[in-house]
Order: sequence, then structure tokens, then C-alpha cells
Amino acid sequence: MPTPRRYQFDNQLPVPSAPQAAPVYRPEAMAAPTSYDQPPVVVQHIHQAPPDRTVQRVALGAGAGGGAVAAGVYFGPLLVAAISSMAVSLAVVALVVVVIAWGVATVVKSVGGPDGKSAAENVTKARRKRG
Repeated sequence: MPTPRRYQFDNQLPVPSAPQAAPVYRPEAMAAPTSYDQPPVVVQHIHQAPPDRTVQRVALGAGAGGGAVAAGVYFGPLLVAAISSMAVSLAVVALVVVVIAWGVATVVKSVGGPDGKSAAENVTKARRKRG
């Protein structure tokens, strides 16, 4: 059986290369200091801290730990969101209770005849005595 043909790129091993020399640091002379005829104009921007961060910065300056600051930053908005959510839920429940009570009173007045009207009047009188 004949030997297969060999080509230039049959060998998959990389060709060793000569090691490259490490870069050499060559210090350069620094530029001469610039002299101005007039004093340079300094543009300085002064920013006021946003209100929600002021308390945290004061806490840091007062010696409170970073954990207290992180808790204030994290749990402050979280607490406001939770309380707002509960308030909205309670308002919706109160609205549903008022609508149901109004509906029941209206049905009792219209369907009950004279007995229903007297019952509604008794409930109204009882409410006035309590309030």
C-alpha cells in the first residue's frame, strides 16, 4: 500500500518562535510648568444633596454604621410602599362595605313594604343614638 501524500500543513503542532524581549521603561522628561499671565478661572459646581440622602449623610457624619445607612436607604421606601398598599386595600374594602350596606338598605325599603320601612327607620334611629 503506498504512503499517503504529505503536504506542508499536515503537522498540527505550532512552530516554536523566538522569545520576545520584555518592554523596557524609558522615563521621559516632564513638561515645564506653565505660567499664566492671569489666574486661571476655576469652574466649581456645587450640588445640593437630594432630600432622601441627606439623612443618611448626616447619619454617617454622626458616627452611625454603614448598616444603619443601608437599612434607611433600603427599608425607607419599602415601608412607605407597604403602608400605602395597605391604605389602598383598606379604602377599597371600606368602599365595598358602604356600597353593600346602601344596597341592602335600599332593597329592604323597597321590598319590605311598611315593615321594611319601619325596620330601616329603627336602624337609622339606633345609629343616631350611638353617634
